[in-house]
Amino acid sequence: MSKKFLPVLLVLTVASLFVAFQTQGRGGGDNPKTKNEKILRNVGMLLEQGHYSPKNINDSFSKQVLNRFVKDLDEDKSIFLQSDIDSFSKFENRIDDEIHGAKLESFYAINDSYTRRLNQASQYFTDLLSKPFDFTKDENVLLDGDKLSYPKTEADKKEAWRKRLKYMVLSKYSDMLDDREANKNKKPLFAADSAGALGKAAPKKFVYKADSTLEREARDMIRKQIDRYFTTLKTHNTNDELFSSFVNAITGEMDPHSNYFAPVDSRGFNEMMSGKFYGIGAQLKEEESKIKIASLITGMPAWKSGEIGVNDEVIKIGQGNAEPVDVTGYAVTDAVKLIRGSEAGTEVRLTVRKPDGSIKIVSLKRGEIKLEDTFAKSAIIKGEHKIGYIYLPEFYMDFEKPNGAKCSEDVAKEIVKLKAENVEGIVMDLRGNGGGSLPEVVKMAGLFIEDGPICQVRGRDEKQPYLWKDRDKSILYSGPLTVMVDEGSASASEIFAAAIQDYKRGIIIGSTSTYGKGTVQRTIPLNPEAENPAFAKNTEDLGTVKLTLQKFYRINGGATQLKGVTPDVVIPDRYEFFKSREKDNDAALNWDEINKADYHPWVSTYSSDAVINAAKDQVNTSSTFQSMKQQIEWIDKKNDKEVSLNLTKYKADLQQMKTAYKQLDSLYKLPKELTVLNNPADTTGLGTDKDRMDRNKQFLDRLKGDIYVDETVKVMNNMINQTNIAVNAASAESKKQN
Repeated sequence: MSKKFLPVLLVLTVASLFVAFQTQGRGGGDNPKTKNEKILRNVGMLLEQGHYSPKNINDSFSKQVLNRFVKDLDEDKSIFLQSDIDSFSKFENRIDDEIHGAKLESFYAINDSYTRRLNQASQYFTDLLSKPFDFTKDENVLLDGDKLSYPKTEADKKEAWRKRLKYMVLSKYSDMLDDREANKNKKPLFAADSAGALGKAAPKKFVYKADSTLEREARDMIRKQIDRYFTTLKTHNTNDELFSSFVNAITGEMDPHSNYFAPVDSRGFNEMMSGKFYGIGAQLKEEESKIKIASLITGMPAWKSGEIGVNDEVIKIGQGNAEPVDVTGYAVTDAVKLIRGSEAGTEVRLTVRKPDGSIKIVSLKRGEIKLEDTFAKSAIIKGEHKIGYIYLPEFYMDFEKPNGAKCSEDVAKEIVKLKAENVEGIVMDLRGNGGGSLPEVVKMAGLFIEDGPICQVRGRDEKQPYLWKDRDKSILYSGPLTVMVDEGSASASEIFAAAIQDYKRGIIIGSTSTYGKGTVQRTIPLNPEAENPAFAKNTEDLGTVKLTLQKFYRINGGATQLKGVTPDVVIPDRYEFFKSREKDNDAALNWDEINKADYHPWVSTYSSDAVINAAKDQVNTSSTFQSMKQQIEWIDKKNDKEVSLNLTKYKADLQQMKTAYKQLDSLYKLPKELTVLNNPADTTGLGTDKDRMDRNKQFLDRLKGDIYVDETVKVMNNMINQTNIAVNAASAESKKQN
């Protein structure tokens, strides 16, 4: 961090203290009188005085916050009426005044309206699910809240709920029909809960059920789910939780990475940042009243299984052999509790619906994340040339231990081991690497360049950016280098990839762009006194704010913010249409540029342009990649349409989608696997530890069938061939002169 910035942070802390004392030590006057008003005032001060690029907290800002908060409360437009939205317009120009100290009224009015409309909506489902649905009728339902309008009347709202419930029953009913068809000719199964005297389970016979019975059971299941859904909403949407959402609508309007954490959430955040994770390592999200996988933590059970993916819908959660719990309608927090369990090593079974509509049951063993799973690891790929491969899941650094793990040191060790095996090129894989320590990025980049600037960091009101440099003139590896990235490569990963690209030190390969997070955050307490054990008992804890304070810039002057890093060679990416990058958030900070730093590009033994152009031709003419691109575009368009509520059409559309995903999956499988081996130096270290051996096998198996690694190897082969030609030509010329 720039030394110039430290006084700014100090001023912020002092300002927070001042407001905390002011709001607690005095009453009356214009000062906030409630805890929520104190929080709002302090958050506003931090945003205005400390945010890297604060928007003016004015009437325009107030209107955007109002829209964001209402959308957060009712994303699918199933709770509010249009008349409610119209009534909120009186607060369009008031929220900014409330942030600046006016009496808080907007939140309570919207909260009251939300609670009342939620109670009304919760009365619909019993009646709507009391009689059979007609799945022969031609009608559609639109589930995308952004394309829906708020219902004008209670009748319109009830009709919207009828279609939504009909869709849910149809989905369940269709699954049950498929299950009946799949099991009708199977032999009896053994019921786990009916063991006899000799310990043998009695046979559980398949019972054929009529369509009408299945439809009724489907409605019963959805009735229970929706009842649980509304119970969860009413239980969890307390005033405190809804107020946190309100404050986050304010911080989120500044930028996506500035967040408010209420005291209980702040403690959870601190536990997360401590690096101790328990469970299966899957982050959940709520979308369209469904619980879905938001992301996977590298090295954790869900990630290692290879069977759980982003945007999979979690339908049921089971503990060991116990009957699984249907979590449709659950709050994310409640589903997380079921997944986490109490002990490492215990089994949890997730029933998930894949994006193509297929159902899969995945058995996982809970565990605490193991540090070695997040450490750099390498392998050797044998083919036309011997290539070293290094996988780095994050830019880690143990801040508490001076001699603790550092990714730059670990990557250096892997390079030394690969060089000892005479590899002719190295692949750095940063796919899914969400970032980490900036000093480690600088040191790691220094392993591949002699010396020079790696990135520029600028704080608010700083005219001159701080230059992060590699000052070590030594270089550990000077051979051909490629860097793999994807839409999940963010922050520190983008700094590394950008530096390698700007120096022309290697070739970047991946999806259309990296994530695009080019900002730096720091957590600041709203009331620092509450953080001090000596005063905590007598001090009100107001929570904390994770605040955006700085911005990254490439050495060529361009920001990594918003645009990310565009690879030299772009390969079709199946997750492209999920729109999960920074640029897909309307509150993201803008892209800009500053003066470029003084640096000297690498002089390589191959023509970067020639290699890149050849690789682009390879991708553009590849029937596999072209088919992949077409399938991805088709799925994207299909996902954007209304869903039919006619059983025949629904099943036909679902089958079409399953076929498309199946074809896409087949395109990702290499016809001939790569030959991937452990470095001999690592093989001896595996010993007889079965767990480590299994994890190592999973690691190698992933690489063997990875089509992106295969394409990167082809690029690397071209680089090596050109390098060899250049070296041989230089050697021949030297002999001629001698």
